[in-house]
Amino acid sequence: MSEPQSSLNFPDFLASAAGRYMLDWEQRQLDQAVVDIFGYHALQLGLPRLDALRENRMPLRCLALDGTSGEARWIEQRQNSGLAAPADLPLCLAEPGLGGRREVALVTRFDELPFASQSIDLLVLPHVLEFAQEPHSVLREADRVLVPEGQIVITGFNPASLWGARHWMGRAGVRPFLPASSQMIALPRLKDWLKLLSFDAHRGRFGCYAPPVRSESWIARWSFLEKAGDRWWPVLGSVYVLTAIKRVRGMRLVGLVRKRAERRPVLAAAPVAQTSHNHPRTDAPTGPRLVAVRNAAREAANEPVPGVARG
Repeated sequence: MSEPQSSLNFPDFLASAAGRYMLDWEQRQLDQAVVDIFGYHALQLGLPRLDALRENRMPLRCLALDGTSGEARWIEQRQNSGLAAPADLPLCLAEPGLGGRREVALVTRFDELPFASQSIDLLVLPHVLEFAQEPHSVLREADRVLVPEGQIVITGFNPASLWGARHWMGRAGVRPFLPASSQMIALPRLKDWLKLLSFDAHRGRFGCYAPPVRSESWIARWSFLEKAGDRWWPVLGSVYVLTAIKRVRGMRLVGLVRKRAERRPVLAAAPVAQTSHNHPRTDAPTGPRLVAVRNAAREAANEPVPGVARG
């Protein structure tokens, strides 16, 4: 098996016709995804060529870059050459009603963000996980800085697509089409990672159904596949956008636990048999009891009792 003819990095791919085609599609999807997300602090990690927060209405929107990558050097070159226009690098928002400037913060690692825990309402990760050395650590850090019910938006390449198949063919010596360092993460696998961190997948979409061609003219010829792909084979799009919500299970306050009073048994009256008045009485004294009653009556009448001597 021969080695690829050349290695393609991510900035070079974004500068190609296919990269611009992908950025245009992702920009439209991100505009729809973040427009109705409200809060105070929004953060985009990486990919300064894409303004993922331009349609968002939060007062503070920040772009954080990885200082170890070529993004920081790319910005410095654009600013020094005077080419940092809002369309190319949207560092400053011209809409005064939306909170003014969008600052740029250079950070060393995306898995160690310099933000307080539960301080970010919206976090956008455009193609960050597939180029990170430890994507699990980046997701755990995103979970740390997001507030409860905060939302995260992730974009990535779909390995089950024409672009994905073309990417794996690069190992057989074919000219690479996507960046060689891209570790494609399938959407079901990404959902499993988010579920372990108590994220609920809210919505998602696939796009970029054109074959892996390199010229804008051929991409324009295959533009009819966008509508056909959304209808007939939506899971085969070359790029996906996923929105997830951070869920935090709350506790239920029950207050003080009081001891219940013990119930004592209540004595019930025993049933008494009632006699009928229609029958004659049978409780008249008889036998020795009748003799004793008669003697008592005689003594009361001062009568002599037989067999008893008087003194």
